Amino acid sequence: MGRKKKMANEIIKERLDIGTLYQKEPGGLFYLRYQVNGSRKAVSLKTKNYKEAKAKAEALIPTITSTTVDLIEAHAKEARGYLEPGRNTLTLADAWDVYSKHPERAMPATVSEQQSYRRTWDDFVAFVGNSLTQVSQITYDVARRYSEHLKELPQAVDSHNRKINRLKKIFSTLKGYYEGENPFGSATLRRKYREENNLGVHRLGFTAEQEAKLLEVLDDPTKKVKNKDEIRVIFYLGLFTGQRLKDNCLLRWNKVDLTAGKIWVKQFKTGKEVVIPIAPQLKAQLQIALQWKTTAESYVCPKVAERYCHVDENGKVRGADLVDKDCLRVISAIGVEPSVKVEGRAKAVTVYGYHSLRHSFASHAAENGVPRAVIAAILGDNADSVDHYYTHVGDEALQDAVEAISGRVGVVSPLERINKVLELLSSYSEKDVSPETAEVIQQIKEILTPECKP
Repeated sequence: MGRKKKMANEIIKERLDIGTLYQKEPGGLFYLRYQVNGSRKAVSLKTKNYKEAKAKAEALIPTITSTTVDLIEAHAKEARGYLEPGRNTLTLADAWDVYSKHPERAMPATVSEQQSYRRTWDDFVAFVGNSLTQVSQITYDVARRYSEHLKELPQAVDSHNRKINRLKKIFSTLKGYYEGENPFGSATLRRKYREENNLGVHRLGFTAEQEAKLLEVLDDPTKKVKNKDEIRVIFYLGLFTGQRLKDNCLLRWNKVDLTAGKIWVKQFKTGKEVVIPIAPQLKAQLQIALQWKTTAESYVCPKVAERYCHVDENGKVRGADLVDKDCLRVISAIGVEPSVKVEGRAKAVTVYGYHSLRHSFASHAAENGVPRAVIAAILGDNADSVDHYYTHVGDEALQDAVEAISGRVGVVSPLERINKVLELLSSYSEKDVSPETAEVIQQIKEILTPECKP
């Protein structure tokens, strides 16, 4: 066992029995680097706490070791022909034990997701009703009936599809115990997102008035929100960049150039890097945030970033929920209901949330004539996605469109009104008014006349 080393710049690095525990930057997250069959790998331990990181690393060592041993053993068995399809029998009761030791099993980064795999398997076995059923007896028809069963549960499309994908991975790993295709491999077992279109509610963007109220709440000292100074910056980033919550919470100073007036964001969800000009209002907030800056690589909002990266006792990152609730506290303060309970879902559907800033960013841009390709470049989405999800034309624009179609707009056109004003001004002669008034009339004519020219 090595000793903990502190480099001159305070980066912690320590050699363990298997691999090395280290940080990429002072005070940053810990990682475990190790080798499996000559290939170097690194995994984030999702914590900045040394003791917690070391405990997680040591807990992973048996898994890393067993992976190497299991892989060698699996190849040896395969060479002897022990894993040919259909040659071995395996009951559902014994399948998890075999799967959990298999070298091709899923290896989620968090304990929580590992537990979710086990719960999904147990739920499926309970649905089958007989744990002595052979893995080889699970057909597409069984999988289809299980999918139909899941559809009856009050859960979102994503929840349904995650369960199907876990079972697909488990059966893929156990492919030596059945013949034919993976019973959970068909796309028909998954639900489509359009199935939730009939819920009657969807995410809404903020109006300009609502955005102004949000900023008032953030400036109101009587409204209490955790890390409020930093949350204010997070909201300004959402308002003036349209980026997602995670991208804004984990934005680092080395991606911000106040002199050039640009922000570079490599989106966590899409992997795309977008470049966004810094609006004057946002620049003012970022200049305030400079007081929190410690290094070029430090987070723009360090307290919010640390809270966002919080990991619970099961190894699941829970900080996103915490920061999201902080933001919802601000949104609730302007008098809107963030979520709505609907039939058919256990969880309420979010109507207004931090993501609404992304919707309204695109909506306001579209209403002001910004080309959809430009909006797509800023948001990191393709143009069709922008059309479908983010371009929400305002009520006033809709009203104008309806009135234009119905003929109500244009009863007196702007050009006609200008001509009437010019006609009225021309009816006055210089002798009828004072020299000062005559000069003002002439100035008004000069302003309006160019607009009347073809």
